[in-house]
Amino acid sequence: MKFHALAGACVLGLAAGGAMAETTITVATVNNGDMIRMQGLMDDFYAAHPDIKVNWVTMEENVLRQKVTTDVATKAGQYDVMTIGTYEVPIWGKQGWLVPLDDLPDSYDVNDLLPAIRSGLTLDDHLYALPFYGESSFTMYRKDLMEKAGLTMPEDPTWGDIEKAAAAMTDKEAGIYGICLRGKAGWGENMAFLSAMDNSMGGRWFDMDWNPQFNTPEWKDTLTTYLTLMNEYGPPGASSNGFNENLALFQQGKCGMWMDATVAASFVTNPKDSKVADQVGFAMAPHKDGVAKNGNWLWAWTLAIPAGTQKEEAAKTFIEWATSKEYTALVASKEGWANVPPGTRTSLYENPDYTSAAPFADLTLKSINAADPKNPSVQEVPYTGVQFVAIPEFQAIGTAVGQQFSAALAGQISADQALQNAQALTEREMKKAGYIK
Repeated sequence: MKFHALAGACVLGLAAGGAMAETTITVATVNNGDMIRMQGLMDDFYAAHPDIKVNWVTMEENVLRQKVTTDVATKAGQYDVMTIGTYEVPIWGKQGWLVPLDDLPDSYDVNDLLPAIRSGLTLDDHLYALPFYGESSFTMYRKDLMEKAGLTMPEDPTWGDIEKAAAAMTDKEAGIYGICLRGKAGWGENMAFLSAMDNSMGGRWFDMDWNPQFNTPEWKDTLTTYLTLMNEYGPPGASSNGFNENLALFQQGKCGMWMDATVAASFVTNPKDSKVADQVGFAMAPHKDGVAKNGNWLWAWTLAIPAGTQKEEAAKTFIEWATSKEYTALVASKEGWANVPPGTRTSLYENPDYTSAAPFADLTLKSINAADPKNPSVQEVPYTGVQFVAIPEFQAIGTAVGQQFSAALAGQISADQALQNAQALTEREMKKAGYIK
């Protein structure tokens, strides 16, 4: 916890009418770059709110999900603000686990939130979380390696285009791998990527009667294509790689291509951190030839307040600041416009300072708007969600399936065995939960 001199002086000094009471709120968050950056900019918040202190608890993605889920479900009250995603918000809101945010001040400009992002955080006309950043996913690639290979990346590539480029860019002796993709098991790690990829292959998680679909040609196509790409052209040890590990590999110049969150764009193009900053190109997430769905997802990391916190007002003050236009302007003044949290506000994409500084801005917005949580597949589905299924059981099922696919990537089981196991365990859990007989 950072103790700020100004906050300390105000606490120790006398305010009009007596000593100012200090409130400490505990914020659980993810160890992503944008969240780490915010922790370094807290002086601005403390200057405006000397009576509020923030105690940060920063965790790796899978750990964060586990901890906050346990905390909110048991009403343990460890955290006053939780970093959660588009999956949890409507489910937890429906359970009465989150404080509705219906009384935001006019200055917050809630109508400026991108419709696709806002709708994912809204249930029965109540907003239950504020988006810190929003994202879809797309293809990031090395322009210099594509040029060297004599290839041009289409703006809307097929998986065939991707395989051809991966083969041409791979130079294992030089430590360059044609493609880097998530391999770490988790419903929000490898399964975020593979679920979106399966949509682009024409597949789906469940049919209209909630029967799991891992025994279909589409899922077989998805997993075998993924394993071929990774085994032939991917880095070693990929079954341990999630978002942060692949980001580091790409910044070090070891990946020819990386399909992942659009939020990564500012980190791979930042010359302070990325050796290949001036060589990065962008394209849509791939699709299968003949299938009218790209493999891009829709997500927002959001800040929400668990019901039952004793510090609701201080928590609201903090999350309004952290997701405001003013915070965006603060990051721009310190780090440059290209590095502001993306994907949440219409005004950002209408701001020429941002669009001229961020070569990825247009494609990010296009990817966000192209993702359709109500119709994620070309086939009919009984669920909403692009890279997840918006039912409470998905967190456990998605992670268990992710473990099977990660084991296949590590060479411990075959693709067929992984799909068979995924089908069996998903059927078992859906029967137990009463979706199927």
